[in-house]
Amino acid sequence: MMDLLSTYIIHQADNVLILGHRNSEWTGHGPILEQDIAISNIALDLIGQSRNFYQLAATRLNETDADQILTEDDLAYFRDANEFRNLILVEQTNGNWGKTILRQFYYSSFQYLLFKELLKSSCPEIAAISEKSIKETRYHLKWSSEWVVRLGDGTPESHRRMLDARQELNPWISELFIPVDFDYEAAATGAGILPDTLQEEWFQRVNHVFESAGLPLLSFEKKNMHILSGKKGVHSEHLGYLLEEMQFLQRAYPGSNW
Repeated sequence: MMDLLSTYIIHQADNVLILGHRNSEWTGHGPILEQDIAISNIALDLIGQSRNFYQLAATRLNETDADQILTEDDLAYFRDANEFRNLILVEQTNGNWGKTILRQFYYSSFQYLLFKELLKSSCPEIAAISEKSIKETRYHLKWSSEWVVRLGDGTPESHRRMLDARQELNPWISELFIPVDFDYEAAATGAGILPDTLQEEWFQRVNHVFESAGLPLLSFEKKNMHILSGKKGVHSEHLGYLLEEMQFLQRAYPGSNW
């Protein structure tokens, strides 16, 4: 049985793997070449972060079971949707450019605050991954926040699309801040933190950008996440389709090498 701290680490990996895959779907389809390259590079950053977390989780799990040899690929490509612990926010479909931007902005705002705290993690490996990743996340946050302002304070059409994106994504914000069993375990050991401690600053930062963008400010509304909770393995319909595409090659040809 997987220990809770390993699940906490896998949760971090799942978030950035799934969001990275979503962003990669824009490759070759971005609105202009420069931003096509930018979103593809962000996807690579996120998938690189997921590798670091998966490698750490695999090492921990292998140490607890001498008969088991797990790799990062096993954790990414051979788990089913109900075994993934990513936030429902990151698995939402790309929609238009505005929705993709807002999804990235919401998550990068959260991830930046998270990594700032995880720099002090009692787990040296988590602290090291956070130190490396926060540099990338700082850029992701800057890039996405500039786009939120550009679209929100742009044309009537771009403003409307940002309002539509808010309506589609806002129901999943509350899950960012609702702790589950592995959050409590990570916080108790000093390896992680409780996500609700980031809530106030997250809303302040997001609303500061929304004010510049001419978008309505957010207020926290605790949604009932008992029916759907990605952190508990209960996802929206979108994740299954994403995994079917992402995992096809490894499942069809296990252990294949280029």
